[in-house]
Amino acid sequence: MSYRESSHRVPPSGAPDGMCAPGEASLCPVLAAVGVIGTEWRLAIVHRLLAGPQRFSELLRSNARLNAKTLSATLKFLENAGVVQRTVVSTRPFSVVYSLTEMGLGLAPSARELRAWGERWLLPRASGQRPTAPKTPAIQGELPRIVVSDPRTTTRRV
Repeated sequence: MSYRESSHRVPPSGAPDGMCAPGEASLCPVLAAVGVIGTEWRLAIVHRLLAGPQRFSELLRSNARLNAKTLSATLKFLENAGVVQRTVVSTRPFSVVYSLTEMGLGLAPSARELRAWGERWLLPRASGQRPTAPKTPAIQGELPRIVVSDPRTTTRRV
């Protein structure tokens, strides 16, 4: 089996092989989910399909950085994972429509939350603005200054 073929297979548990140690049972579903939607294009395509079924060309035009080869491979992966359904609409001219399965529709709340998070935290940073959260030392990586007097430099009054 080639590397390319193995990268499109999802184990029955959903988690990548050897990813979930016995002591990390609570982390296992997170790792399994990231294994399915863990690339920028996979989640972008899922988010785009939340608007409804789309043809390959519509998905391709949705982002100027996306090329046909990447889109095709990503759709195949998502189809094999059970997230996307491919439906042949007509054979002449050949037309295929992609839509989300029930499993894919289950990603809607997560995809919307990630979009809201990106709009709040990443778009202001990209445009040179500061995020709207209050500045706290822990978030900015600064430690609060604690002034301790040095007993050797303190003079005592007699």
